[in-house]
Amino acid sequence: MKGIEHRCSYVNLKNPRYIRYHDEEWGVPEHSDQKLYELFILESFQAGLSWECILNKRENFRAAFDGFDIDKVCAYDEAKQAELMNNPGIVRNRRKIMAAVNNSIIFKTIQQEVGSFDAYIWGFTNGETIVEDYHIRTTSPLSDAVSQDLKKRGMKFVGSTILYSYLQAIGILNAHGEECDLHPGRWEAAP
Repeated sequence: MKGIEHRCSYVNLKNPRYIRYHDEEWGVPEHSDQKLYELFILESFQAGLSWECILNKRENFRAAFDGFDIDKVCAYDEAKQAELMNNPGIVRNRRKIMAAVNNSIIFKTIQQEVGSFDAYIWGFTNGETIVEDYHIRTTSPLSDAVSQDLKKRGMKFVGSTILYSYLQAIGILNAHGEECDLHPGRWEAAP
């Protein structure tokens, strides 16, 4: 494929940040625990909002959350959480900020238990990407199972819809539409 001319219909073609995210990140299998962690925290802030809103604030989130340094985020005290609540560059929701700290601690526990978050999350599909059509659903049995496990471990803002979006973001689910040059069917049809 020479270039991407056709994208998923939801992409705001007036937003270069969104285009770059769609073309270079969304649906690409991710195995770096650092990147998996960043996307995990960002997705939890998406609850009730659009991904474009979060994406537009991504650099602000990176700065506010110390470059998504999990050890630092795990240690955020009430003063740091109050500082985040006063940061107009991020989503200022007390419950989501508290959940980010709580979820970071549990994320780190999972890394210690399994060896990496990558091994944990990709273990749900035995390392395989599942191809789905994003027009069909907002949850799946897979996102239900991951959500249920994470909730059982004590995480917050990890409902099935958020997990479905996360699984798409990290490439476990490839949900590029048939109209998109990144749809796997187009790869097979390419000369």
